[in-house]
Amino acid sequence: MINPIGSDTLLPLFVYDVDEHHALTKEAESLPSVTITSQAAGNAVMLGGGYFTPLKGYMNVADAMGAAEKMTLTDGSFFPVPVMNLVDDEAIASIGDAKRIALRDPNVEGNPVLAVMDIENIEKVTEEQMGAMRDKVYRTDDPEHPGVAAWMSQGRNAISGPIKVLNFSYFQTDFPDTFRTAVEIRNEIKERGWNTVVAFQTRNPMHRAHEELCHMAMRDTNADGVVIHMLLGKLKPGDIPAPVRDAAIRKMAELYFPPNTVMITGYGFDMLYAGPREAVLHAYFRQNMGATHFIVGRDHAGVGDYYGAFDAQTIFDEEVPKGALQIEIYKADHTAYSKKLGKVVMMRDVPDHTKEDFVLLSGTKVREMLGQGIAPPPEFSRPEVAKILMDYYQSLKK
Repeated sequence: MINPIGSDTLLPLFVYDVDEHHALTKEAESLPSVTITSQAAGNAVMLGGGYFTPLKGYMNVADAMGAAEKMTLTDGSFFPVPVMNLVDDEAIASIGDAKRIALRDPNVEGNPVLAVMDIENIEKVTEEQMGAMRDKVYRTDDPEHPGVAAWMSQGRNAISGPIKVLNFSYFQTDFPDTFRTAVEIRNEIKERGWNTVVAFQTRNPMHRAHEELCHMAMRDTNADGVVIHMLLGKLKPGDIPAPVRDAAIRKMAELYFPPNTVMITGYGFDMLYAGPREAVLHAYFRQNMGATHFIVGRDHAGVGDYYGAFDAQTIFDEEVPKGALQIEIYKADHTAYSKKLGKVVMMRDVPDHTKEDFVLLSGTKVREMLGQGIAPPPEFSRPEVAKILMDYYQSLKK
């Protein structure tokens, strides 16, 4: 099985020992506490599940700047984005001189304790440093970019140090059938006897093109199975909520994949919309969860027109440090249904086709059709999947 990054075994920061968990939960009641940002909470969930192995906690400014500028921390290890706990001045005042604090969850009612943190350092982050990290990770300074907006809205104090995670926020309770840690996914891959494993990232329901892309990748890599790994955290307005996505994807897998060839799972993290840099992060934690291949398609993890169609593929050749990743990138072109051939194809494989030879629908057009109770053509979306989405859009009207 493929190794995790920088370690022979996964290093989840969730406290699995019952006695230690009980003692830390009790101790947290008497510790100074800070309600952290949604981005920092997502980082804690990923650290807890082993996805960010071998990180031990939140980065200091030097490591965060290294991750942003060259994907390398001060000790030489590889990580593609800053993983920070940024708080405002009021939070710093409430901590005082404490060396151990409780981190409270901003996304759950009552702000329960998410993790306990040992403080190694508290540093001021300058506007210049925040801007430099933004520019490198998001490749834009546009405040309208949803990832930039979330990043720049955080405080300017970086609390760094190791954490111990006590729960997985709302992800485990709201998505009990889907949320899985990297540890659990690795274990299931092993139980299924899979050796070659393709990972597919999604924040949207899967249409025919996505479904066929998974089949193509499995055929081309001779894979035993595919892990459909959906983001369960915060999205931008207008994106389809996770429970609807989950139902649609499960229906597709049940009807159109052979038995024991697909695992449907999800992870707790807020979308960055960072395009190329987020694609590298996606590959990083897919290697940690046990995948040997990762599909990177057209405009992967992008938003609007901020990134070139294939920037998320070229970054692996041009910017990722050599040898940093063992996972192999399956580079996919735009896929669509060919009327000429009667099947879904990658556009680059059919140079003789014109635009009229494909069934092409924009996301806006599909949403309009679903909202009107009209199923997209079966070449675009499986009817069983379309029905789930139509029901959702119809419910919005009511």
